[in-house]
Amino acid sequence: MTALAMVAEFDDVAGWTADAVELLGERHAVPAACRGSASPAALAWLAEACELAPGMRLLDVGAGVGGPAAWAAERFGVRPILIEPMPAAGRAAARLFGLPVIAADGREIPLRPAAADAAWCLGVLCTVRDKAAVLREIHRVLKPGASLGLSVVVARGPQVLQVPDGNHFPTCRELDALLEGAGFEVLEQLDQPGRAPLSWSRRADQVAALVARRHRADPAYALAARQGERFARLFATGQIAVRLIHAVSRPAVQPLEETCAPRTVRTSSCTSSTSRSRRS
Repeated sequence: MTALAMVAEFDDVAGWTADAVELLGERHAVPAACRGSASPAALAWLAEACELAPGMRLLDVGAGVGGPAAWAAERFGVRPILIEPMPAAGRAAARLFGLPVIAADGREIPLRPAAADAAWCLGVLCTVRDKAAVLREIHRVLKPGASLGLSVVVARGPQVLQVPDGNHFPTCRELDALLEGAGFEVLEQLDQPGRAPLSWSRRADQVAALVARRHRADPAYALAARQGERFARLFATGQIAVRLIHAVSRPAVQPLEETCAPRTVRTSSCTSSTSRSRRS
């Protein structure tokens, strides 16, 4: 049931969202494609914290329908690269925004080391068990000193209500330890800013309403709606919250290298030198 719920929430609804946007108009695209992942205030904070600039290669890991990446491309001129394992979500991002989408898991990103100038991972970490593997892989493909922007649903205490299928909420302390272990230094973090403006919310709600009218009888829609209801109850009771984080990629520590003394002596000796890592 967990796998079916996750596919319904992140794949089936993604395709339906793209269909609805094409009927309602392109002004609905970004708000609808950001629904559940980020508000304009959160995106603005992350973009400014990461110092996004024209021409930067922004990697969006678990990009979904592509709304945040499209927002960043429009406002900051970045060149997004989307990583998304769900096929319908990737197709929706390509349909709505024409963005390059790589069908891949965040634990195995098919890019060379230091390929990205910055990275986002929004609303994704709570949906994977091996969070450390995802963070290590993002670190691998980021340039040293590059920024990582995160939006993470964190646990604020024991979850006494039922958790949405497939979700594993870290505590803030666990998240800090995971980032440290993956080679990141946290520079700043805060609770997610306030609600989206009415104009933004209205367009997103119009898309959601059209999706509901067209697919309410579909079992996948019922699964996705149940996921949303569980999230809403946990947020309302204060058991979970959204945390925004700006971290930077520290250079990897180099292994010990053995170098021999350059001049000839009676007894040949080698000295061991350690390459120190510099905190960016």
